[in-house]
Amino acid sequence: MPRVVSLVPSLTEAVAVTVPGALVGATDWCDRPADLDVTRVGGTKNPDVDRIVSLAPDLVVANEEENRAPDLDALRAAGVEVLVTEVRDVPGALRELDRVLAACGAGARPRWLDEAETAWSELPVPQRRTTAVVPIWRRPWMVLGRDTFAGDVLARLGVDHLYRAHPDRYPRVPLPELRAAAPDVVVLPDEPYRFTADDGPEAFPGLPCALVDGRHLTWYGPSLAAAPRVLGAALRAAHR
Repeated sequence: MPRVVSLVPSLTEAVAVTVPGALVGATDWCDRPADLDVTRVGGTKNPDVDRIVSLAPDLVVANEEENRAPDLDALRAAGVEVLVTEVRDVPGALRELDRVLAACGAGARPRWLDEAETAWSELPVPQRRTTAVVPIWRRPWMVLGRDTFAGDVLARLGVDHLYRAHPDRYPRVPLPELRAAAPDVVVLPDEPYRFTADDGPEAFPGLPCALVDGRHLTWYGPSLAAAPRVLGAALRAAHR
């Protein structure tokens, strides 16, 4: 079994539940599974390269968006193999998960990945489409822009976010402009910024707000299987 360090929380969960014992290191942000007991190697943006190298991993799994190229280059320079994923949509997430799990020693495709593929492939065509803005941060306000995994997830559920054609992937947009866009719904995930019922909706008076689980919106791993159901329920609740 290869020794694996994961620098991506969603991939950490995927590897941990599929290939128990393969992970020897993960970031401080890797909080799934809840009982994960491995060496912590710092954050996704500032991993401790020396600590990772000291674990003698056969493989480090990373993501081109979540991790910084200089850190990955430093690992390669130290002789560590690095597998970098690129995930911009649901089909891409499924492909990359297959690739990562095979590289980490999975003997067969896990059931949860089959269930995730079925859940997304059998989605009914939305009866109506709605528009949204999707803040991911405040102070300053930032929203989903072009070419994002979360944007594709929402689009498959019938939600078209209004900044999907923006030149930036995560543009900073002033709050008055977000309000003036007059979306059908404001989607507020609990990560990376932790929007809550008391922190977020008050900024959008008169607009329906959907508080959604950020793990189901932005993670590609075991949560993908339940994501259509969980996110769909949260989006419907915003319009009641």
